[in-house]
Amino acid sequence: MLAGVAALAAENRTEPQGKAAPALLFEVRDAIGPATSDFFVRTLEEASERKAPLVVVEMDTPGGLDTAMRDMIKAILASPVPVVMYVSPSGARAASAGTYLMYASHIAAMAPATNLGAATPVQIGAPSSPSPAPAPEPSEPGEKDQQEGDEKAEKPRAPEPATAMERKAVNDSVAYIRGLAELRGRNADWAESAVRSGASLSASVALEQNVIDLIATDIEDLLEQIDGRTVKVSTGEVKLATAGLTLERVEIDWRTKLLAVLTNPNIAYLLMLIGVYGLLLEGYNPGAILPGVVGAISLLLALYAFQVLSVNYAGLGLMLLGLALIIAEAFAPSVGVLGIGGVVAFVIGSIILMDTDVPGFQVARSLIGGMALAGALLVLLITTYFARSRKLPVVTGVNQLLAEPATALADFDQSGPVRIRGEIWNAVTRTPVKSGERLRVLKVDGLTLEVEPDRSGSQTPR
Repeated sequence: MLAGVAALAAENRTEPQGKAAPALLFEVRDAIGPATSDFFVRTLEEASERKAPLVVVEMDTPGGLDTAMRDMIKAILASPVPVVMYVSPSGARAASAGTYLMYASHIAAMAPATNLGAATPVQIGAPSSPSPAPAPEPSEPGEKDQQEGDEKAEKPRAPEPATAMERKAVNDSVAYIRGLAELRGRNADWAESAVRSGASLSASVALEQNVIDLIATDIEDLLEQIDGRTVKVSTGEVKLATAGLTLERVEIDWRTKLLAVLTNPNIAYLLMLIGVYGLLLEGYNPGAILPGVVGAISLLLALYAFQVLSVNYAGLGLMLLGLALIIAEAFAPSVGVLGIGGVVAFVIGSIILMDTDVPGFQVARSLIGGMALAGALLVLLITTYFARSRKLPVVTGVNQLLAEPATALADFDQSGPVRIRGEIWNAVTRTPVKSGERLRVLKVDGLTLEVEPDRSGSQTPR
């Protein structure tokens, strides 16, 4: 697609003296999160340092996190280098956060068969129960046609947010996107409808309604159409000269890839579990070292990920409480009460952990189900183990001595030596015993046993 327009630069970005710096081209794909935001901001900073004439961003996104989107918009508004947002290829979209980025860009372009819009904050995007329609008032026969005409002329209105918090979020988003629209001279009224009612537009209609600046079939067509245009950047007005402009594609680096992995909600979720269990294993087995090292690293990485993600800390607290209750079941058997409560708390906390409904930023339900099943099996195993252990004979402690027979080592009427479990104890009795007689232990008082002849058994030889 870029053939005939620009030669992609080699990995060495050092430009020969006297040669114009190339424009930078990179992609924003999938959901917008901390990793995308970090890469976007760093690339704009690099373009500014290298005095690049232009930055072209090929975009295809379903939306993303509000904080990440705002960081990217701040970078665009502060950039001395013109930024072209190009929704491409055909079939791509700039939904939700992508719409805000389009409005913030110096040049907004779309490929044919693409769309943008649906910018309602997703946390409050669920439709509320509609209010019952008011009953029509009686009217005269001659007023019927007039009323029907008025109803057709009325435009459908977006449902009002149900709560004060929702209204605050919607109004804040409306003010934000209208400010961007006014800054770039684009359709502010449609931008508001995209937020309030989730309106969307195809590329052709977006061009007609002054939502975007142009439609381009490819990068070559894009550069041809914007050549000679004047845009306003942070340092003043700039006239674009894109004829024959060299483009350099900027690939995602290892830092962005690592950050994308760490900030994946599923990975962060697993890292937290590994961290908690690793530290617990180290605490119960001091000196094992490996569980402690792995647990500490995993927990710190998980906390970093949660710090940059939209996390509900009530959910995080419920998860930790659930893990604590499951572990407590092993040390304070409660016939499964603690364990079952722990599994329930863990599942509820996992479901509400991520405080957003943005696609790609939710913990997978299958992963939550798998971890909950593992926790339930652990509780079942612990409960079964302790239930069976109650039926086993006592093998240690005072109770074990009460269950063992003793043998008199000499004749005595009040006190004398006895043998029990291969050990010689001092014993007292109220009934005279004979040497070799089988005895039953009645009581243990320190190092002295209280015994009596065991009439139910036979004598034990010495």
